[in-house]
Amino acid sequence: MRASQYLIATVKETPSDAEIVSHQLMLRAGLIRKLASGLYTWLPVGLRVLHKVSQIIREEMDKSGAMEVSMPVVQHAELWEESGRWQTMGPELLRFTDRHGRDFCLGPTHEEVITDIVRNEYSSYRQLPATFYQIQTKFRDERRPRFGVMRAREFIMKDAYSFHINQESLDKTYQVMHETYCNIFNRLGLDFRPVIADSGNIGGSTSHEFHVLADSGEDEIVFSSEGDYAANIELAEGILSPPAHVDDNGKHSHEIVDTGAACTIEEVSAFLQTKPECIVKTLIVHAADKTGKRTDELVALLLRGDQELNETKAQNIDGVASPLEFADDDAIESTVGCKVGCLGPYQLALKVVADKSVIDLQNFVCGANQNGKHLINANWDDNCKYDVVADIRKVQEGDGSPDGLGTLQIKRGIEVGHIFQLGKKYSEALKANVLDKNGKAVTMLMGCYGIGVTRVVAACIEQNNDAHGITWPDNIAPFQLIIVQIDAHKSEQVVDVAESLYTTALSLGMEVLLDDRDKKTSPGVKFADSELMGITHRIVVSPRTLADGNVEYKHRKDGEKQMINKESIAEFLSQVASKAGIIRP
Repeated sequence: MRASQYLIATVKETPSDAEIVSHQLMLRAGLIRKLASGLYTWLPVGLRVLHKVSQIIREEMDKSGAMEVSMPVVQHAELWEESGRWQTMGPELLRFTDRHGRDFCLGPTHEEVITDIVRNEYSSYRQLPATFYQIQTKFRDERRPRFGVMRAREFIMKDAYSFHINQESLDKTYQVMHETYCNIFNRLGLDFRPVIADSGNIGGSTSHEFHVLADSGEDEIVFSSEGDYAANIELAEGILSPPAHVDDNGKHSHEIVDTGAACTIEEVSAFLQTKPECIVKTLIVHAADKTGKRTDELVALLLRGDQELNETKAQNIDGVASPLEFADDDAIESTVGCKVGCLGPYQLALKVVADKSVIDLQNFVCGANQNGKHLINANWDDNCKYDVVADIRKVQEGDGSPDGLGTLQIKRGIEVGHIFQLGKKYSEALKANVLDKNGKAVTMLMGCYGIGVTRVVAACIEQNNDAHGITWPDNIAPFQLIIVQIDAHKSEQVVDVAESLYTTALSLGMEVLLDDRDKKTSPGVKFADSELMGITHRIVVSPRTLADGNVEYKHRKDGEKQMINKESIAEFLSQVASKAGIIRP
């Protein structure tokens, strides 16, 4: 490819609306251009990277035994009504009506479509398991698109779906997909962690997210300093040390004391001269009925005073409304009889869920459910009791790892992949059945496996950049080599040598950009462009170096320049191609 005939759309200044490094560099390096909020055009340089990422994903999915399909972006409402998601999906689902008055949507995901295909094409357990995947455009009408392609409305996703006759088969494919995802992200050179995750509104039970570690990540992930344990902070568990100041002199008689205006943990702690970890904090939320519908009944959640509530854990407890909804002041006062700052498990006529961190406390402090009053020397007895024990706290860095190996570390991560065991959520709703070996109709079990392809490109940039631009891994750089001509208008030899190198590199199977732009483009601009775009290898051909019989070579990441004799450059390029894993055509 010749730069004089190629769109190099680099810009010097950082766009004002680009908040994170990947968004800034994708715009500056000419990978993308914004069309509207959350909508981006991929320019030639960016599209080359996107295609390479897609190809790595495709190769590993093919190795897993999955079959590639391509499903429509536009989906009719009937399928979504069958699954129940036409009514329950929020405004993220972009709905529209065609000229005949029929309802359609732009697909944010394809569970309904693939289930419809399988229920019509598969009839016997002998045809299972079966896994299908696609690399396809999706659309989700995000309320607040941000961070460039990291959270866009239109994006490219690899989504896969598997179908099974029993749980054993699903478990086996799930493990294959877990390994496949690890292979993909390893090939992309990413520093990532697979973590235990919440399934969210997709549904299902077992679930893992794959996170690229980056300070710009929107999620917090937790992992052991020494073991293999890793989880999204929404589900992470940790071993909490007991309070440092525990009264070992047995249980004392409780006493209600006047604490005046003190109502926060910090204020009560200071007033009573005790530590926050010796106080039981009480939060009041709405309950849910047996169908999961939110009710006006209230539930009390208990935590140690130095701990925070994990809302995802709390709303997953049976009988607690999901999404979690805290009771307002009026509801609390009318039900309990006091204001928020004095709540506690003392003689509390509500369902009480106690975090594991509080059940071993003794002689603790809690609200007395009377305004301006707290209970000291409280203990678990007929006056202070709980109904359910659960892990509802948010883990903290330094907690013991649940696998017993080391302590927990917390870092920010960008979610680039998510795998689920869906069970029968969609297959049952859409009546996707096959006959088992006894001729009985059985509802298939399903798995779902997604990778945000466009997001992977941005996440890779978050981990691979420096002050000059992007530092791609070899296998996804837009070009593996750039040959820069300097003062070609003054020297025919520069042109001849650059053209010869270009031909040689192409013959080795390298992807080459020959920067043959004329004298209006200065050497400094050419160098800056190559570094901004992240082209891995650079050779500079100039009258000065040729005078000594050399050309100048520089690797994008290590930055060291070296002179290569022009007579041995073909052999040198062959070595570069070999190290980069480039296969000759």
